Amino acid sequence: MSRVAEIVRKTNETSVRVVVDIDGTGKHTIDTGVGFFDHMLTQVAAHGLIDLTIEAQGDIHVDFHHTVEDVGIALGQALDKALGNREGITRYGNATVPMDEALAMAAVDLSGRCCLNYDDGLDSGKVGEADIELFREFFEAFVRNSNATVHIKATSGRNAHHVIEAVFKAFARAIRQAAEPDPRRTGVPSTKGTL
Repeated sequence: MSRVAEIVRKTNETSVRVVVDIDGTGKHTIDTGVGFFDHMLTQVAAHGLIDLTIEAQGDIHVDFHHTVEDVGIALGQALDKALGNREGITRYGNATVPMDEALAMAAVDLSGRCCLNYDDGLDSGKVGEADIELFREFFEAFVRNSNATVHIKATSGRNAHHVIEAVFKAFARAIRQAAEPDPRRTGVPSTKGTL
């Protein structure tokens, strides 16, 4: 069964196209116009082993908010669509990733219910040209549209680049684990019989 999906989202502020193949090898083509964000989305593909195409044009002359949020929406919708009814998946995934002095943990439940608990431990500021608070906005948009529960916590780190990159790598590895087929499972992984 192919677990591939494409989402196209067009608003007055952005135009976004996302294609995901959950069972990929990490191939990616990513261009949002926001350099550091592209670097982080590359981590999702590479460490999640998700083939990922993301093309976004947005009103980045205003700021990066609309573009980052709308990519989160489209990526969440694409993952949700690619998972289908979620039969046979592992459902839960978690990862802890160090990056130099930074350490981040992510836990994912592909439950069909959306909830985000996010703490990167960073104050306001920028990484490259991107405001740090935009990454919470990305994850909030992703969670609402993927119908997933995601917990993210960075427990240490001084360098914002390292902290955010550890967050994205941990998130990618947790998604990969949760979406993996469970060879012992038939049906959806829930005593309710549905997710």
